[in-house]
Amino acid sequence: MGTLPVYRWRLAPDGLATVRQLRALGLRPGGQDVAAQLERPRRRRGPLVAYLYRIDDAKPVRPMTPGKWAALAKANTARRICPECGHDVGYVIPPSLGMCGACAASEEQRAA
Repeated sequence: MGTLPVYRWRLAPDGLATVRQLRALGLRPGGQDVAAQLERPRRRRGPLVAYLYRIDDAKPVRPMTPGKWAALAKANTARRICPECGHDVGYVIPPSLGMCGACAASEEQRAA
């Protein structure tokens, strides 16, 4: 693989897309090499870089298997259980708190 073509932000030719853009189209790179590079200039640091892939060589996203769906549901359920009180609070507990809102509020009252 030689040097990659480099395009400025928003000036890439049609037929190339980032991984996120491919995903929005229901596609994945599928093992292909990077086709080009996109650079977005910044003032005080080096440019932001995104890699571009050919849309016509992309493959469809693999469907989720029943086992993957079950594992995802189990992981999301675990993220809703407060480690302090053990209740399913009905929302994903923020990692910054590490506990549900009620436990965080009572912890804050004890600290005051």
